Amino acid sequence: MFALSSKSNRNSWALAAVLILFALALASPVSMYGSDKDKKKKAAAPPPEPPKLDIDISKLVWPNPPNIARVKWLSYYAGMKIDRAPAATTKKKQGWMDRVAGAKQEDNVDKLKTFPWQLLGPYGIAIDSKGLVYVADQKVGAVFIFNTETHDATLIKNGSDAHFQWINGLAIDDGDRLFVSDGKMRHVLIFNPKHEVEGQIVEGLVDPVGLAIDNENRLLYVVDEQQDIVQVYDADSLKLLRHIGTPVPPAKKHSLTTNGDFSAPTNVALDKDENVYVTDTLNSRVEIFDPEGGFISTFGKAGDGPGFFFRPKGIAIDCDDHIWVADEYQDRLQVFNREGQLLTYIGDTHANGPGQFKALVGVAIDKQNRVFTTEQYPGRMQMFRYVTDDEAAAEKTKREADLKAKAEARREASGDTTKAADTAKPADTPAQKPAAAAPATKPADTPAQKPAATPPS
Repeated sequence: MFALSSKSNRNSWALAAVLILFALALASPVSMYGSDKDKKKKAAAPPPEPPKLDIDISKLVWPNPPNIARVKWLSYYAGMKIDRAPAATTKKKQGWMDRVAGAKQEDNVDKLKTFPWQLLGPYGIAIDSKGLVYVADQKVGAVFIFNTETHDATLIKNGSDAHFQWINGLAIDDGDRLFVSDGKMRHVLIFNPKHEVEGQIVEGLVDPVGLAIDNENRLLYVVDEQQDIVQVYDADSLKLLRHIGTPVPPAKKHSLTTNGDFSAPTNVALDKDENVYVTDTLNSRVEIFDPEGGFISTFGKAGDGPGFFFRPKGIAIDCDDHIWVADEYQDRLQVFNREGQLLTYIGDTHANGPGQFKALVGVAIDKQNRVFTTEQYPGRMQMFRYVTDDEAAAEKTKREADLKAKAEARREASGDTTKAADTAKPADTPAQKPAAAAPATKPADTPAQKPAATPPS
């Protein structure tokens, strides 16, 4: 009996061992092969592309058709390119003891990708001789350099390439030297074409903002918002030469309203005759000075509609001497002539769409008639194309010629129809000959008397 019981126990242990081996086989990688294969197929699938707006940019023009377009929307830039491919994954092989114990495989997770730099608080804009566009970002603390054709971007970074705290304005001379104003550092840094710091301007500065450079006379204009003046320096020696506006003590800052003075000026631009244009922000106006700093004129007044200013900031002059002004509070880019007459405007709502703005602060125009704007809340730069006066005149001439050709074609078609109707009548019918010979004797309401030669209205 004891021998039988011992044999039965051995059989029980053998059965238990078989069941354990069977359970291990089910938990093995071989049994899960099909599932892993499906997962790999899913992982290998191409990532979904980001949604794209179905917009015909050829129709994004100002003013609206049928008017001749004077501004065309081209593109926008928000930072360095984003790699939208999924991040690489790693999977560490588990041992059979981990699987039996139900241990979680922690290594089977996506690796974090390095997210590229994006615009957060873009402000000043400048364009170099190669067509590269430079944007000063106050929040990132870097100067973005965009290739508008490839959308590639590089950076002049704080800490590695320079020391920035609150960068505002940019200017580039004809030798591709870059000037960067920093309000908190109270200076203007100068970079050589290799983007290496080669100098700085400290004298006479408290809060430098907008910059402009006169390449012909080698002058650098620096707007100082806190001092309510525009400082003028020698662009080569970096020496302070003079100023525009009346300096005021801190207790009375932003209080002047007289012509030729400022209340929190922010930006400056030059026309082809080296005249100086300054946005007098708190006075809601633009002031114009001659190359020596003498006051010429002013235009603009406070308001919340087209043709008015609320907080004018960025300013630029195109090749036809039109004045482009970016208004931060109205989020409107307006174009004026020297007399202050509104010619056209872009932006009529606070939005993120093409040709719309949120916290619009900067504007610049290059020699290719490209117009660039910066806005702070979306963190982006938009690019437009200005249609010059000569181009608009050529388009007007073309349209008039097209209208004339179409009218002539209709006139000829109408004449051919009348002639065909006349020749279709039998030539030997006696009653028809007098009608062809003397149509003027017929009554005015006779079809033959309709003025076929008169063009349609």
